[in-house]
Amino acid sequence: MHTILVVDDDPTVAEVVTGYLERAGFAVDRAADGPQALRLAAGKPPSLVLLDLMLPGMDGLEVCRRLRAAGPVPVIMLTARGDEDDRILGLEIGADDYVTKPFSPRELVLRVESVLRRGRPDRDASAGPGLTVAGITLDPAARRVTKDGRVLSLTLREFDLLAHLMRHPGQAIARERLMHDVWGWEFGDLSTVTVHVRRLRGKVEDDPAAPELIRTVWGVGYRFDVPAEAEAPAEAEAPVEAPAAATSAPVPSEGSRGAR
Repeated sequence: MHTILVVDDDPTVAEVVTGYLERAGFAVDRAADGPQALRLAAGKPPSLVLLDLMLPGMDGLEVCRRLRAAGPVPVIMLTARGDEDDRILGLEIGADDYVTKPFSPRELVLRVESVLRRGRPDRDASAGPGLTVAGITLDPAARRVTKDGRVLSLTLREFDLLAHLMRHPGQAIARERLMHDVWGWEFGDLSTVTVHVRRLRGKVEDDPAAPELIRTVWGVGYRFDVPAEAEAPAEAEAPVEAPAAATSAPVPSEGSRGAR
């Protein structure tokens, strides 16, 4: 059974979220502040952390930094802030996803399941053969990526995003399609894709400011380019068809408290 660590100083929000998660079959641990969350995570590593951004004392961003420094545990940030910069910062320091308050608890459970599904061993084992391009080797079964023999530290989403791009070399893939295929969402904030591409470039490109592998296709999305001197991946899949367009509409409220 997966254990979810819920970190929120508002007892009402924590109770509602805990109730929905438990009904969905998860075990739940709760913490009301950052230090308590770090102690619980160190003593009993959770499968995933739901982390409020606005915590007393040590804020959620610092907690996320410390969690990510200790290990690859998935993190979904809960934020009452409407400022896009705060949400993007959470993604840039390693959060796998974020949900803005007020949110639908049912939608939150679906987000949790989506993040966990990306890391299941049974899924990984059938995710296809390994790929090697331009010094980058991706092993789906081990969920490991190396560049010139050096292991890269990728989050769950970064790994899946790189795998998807490498399996479709030379194809311009819309952000909506990436959100559908990598995140498993039919809707959402497309800046999530943009931030993850930027973080991924910082890890796989020789010069992230002038990317040679993950190229921006203006007005469309992104394309993985194979250098002329490198061979294309042997297991490239069929061309990607555009899905129904995603939207950036906010997650609907279901009676949770508003921004604080």
